[in-house]
Amino acid sequence: MSTQYPQHVQPQSSTFMDVLRIILAIILPPVGVLMQVGLGMHFWLNIVLTLCGYIPGLVHAVWVIAKK
Repeated sequence: MSTQYPQHVQPQSSTFMDVLRIILAIILPPVGVLMQVGLGMHFWLNIVLTLCGYIPGLVHAVWVIAKK
């Protein structure tokens, strides 16, 4: 038997986590990507982009987080 929550509960929790991920992505872009997708291709790509420059890593991190 599953308990159903009101529709407004789920998006608020998800929104809070997305904001937290974006804040972490601003500080350290790979951390935000790691929280979003784990140790996958996007994480390693973000490491390379961040090493090439902070802005490319930041843009990629925000894109990965927003894409979800």
